[in-house]
Amino acid sequence: MPKKDPKKDIVIYQSKSGAIELRGDFSAETIWATQAQITEIFSIDRTVVTKHIQNILKSKEVEEKSNVQKMHIANSDKPVAFYSLDIILAVGYRANSARAIDFRKWATKTLRAHITQGYTINRRRIAHNYDEFMKAVAISIQRV
Repeated sequence: MPKKDPKKDIVIYQSKSGAIELRGDFSAETIWATQAQITEIFSIDRTVVTKHIQNILKSKEVEEKSNVQKMHIANSDKPVAFYSLDIILAVGYRANSARAIDFRKWATKTLRAHITQGYTINRRRIAHNYDEFMKAVAISIQRV
């Protein structure tokens, strides 16, 4: 069995003021963040994140069962909740801060490019994973 590269399990959200690392779960095609990380991403108060998450789950915008995981963390008395990318995105679209606005602009630009062009390209990831990118291109060409 090939060794798992832990660096491939980290996703970086790059804001203008710095980077925040989030745990990737690529088998489930998502990333996970704690409330503290979501607070930092969007530069909002933790109570605001809590309120948004409660409303997102209450309205069933996102299903709780597959989008919230509780894990035990070292030196912690109780489990810590981790939230999926779906919840992170939903909070980002509800939050009212300069960073949340920057995030929405980036997300809208990325989604628009994907819809109009049929794909999106992350140039930095391709530069670091060029061989993997070329393999993916070859596979997608074979399927056509």
